[in-house]
Amino acid sequence: MNVIVIPDGAMIIVPLIEKNGHNYLSPTNFSKYDNELNLNPDFNVSLSSETPSGVRGRISLLMPLLDKADAAIILGQRPPKYTPMYDVLNELILFCGNGCNNAHSLAASIVNQMDIPVLKLAYPTTREDIIDLIDRVNLFLKDFDTSISDDINTDLKKPSPKIPFSDFKKILNKSI
Repeated sequence: MNVIVIPDGAMIIVPLIEKNGHNYLSPTNFSKYDNELNLNPDFNVSLSSETPSGVRGRISLLMPLLDKADAAIILGQRPPKYTPMYDVLNELILFCGNGCNNAHSLAASIVNQMDIPVLKLAYPTTREDIIDLIDRVNLFLKDFDTSISDDINTDLKKPSPKIPFSDFKKILNKSI
């Protein structure tokens, strides 16, 4: 099966796809698709004329591959107050930079609308999270069961816990 990863090039996930006997689709691997892909800026996603050119460019590279994708794995965005586990280069290699938050979110939104199995994973912030991520990717690639996905919202972040309004009111009154 053809599997696409968002963000493209998250090297913690890519080898697992190939190890499980699947094909990794990447818009950055032009040599692999030289004669197969027609990079056409007139793709089927309607984008506003105000959409930044960088977002349009990234999505135009991704769209031809989405037609070939049988499954997708989406890695959520890094939490805002995240303390890196590794140096910058290793973090970039393992989890990939998402390039642009808008393109990352738009690509994930497009994939979510497709009729393919999608595994959504929160950005790992601990060693245990990384081990769990690897286990769940391997499990997903065996039978494409989406029930093991994280509950990631439209911003590709884990939803923050909500507190009851009465508790919020108490907190507010204490601070005054």
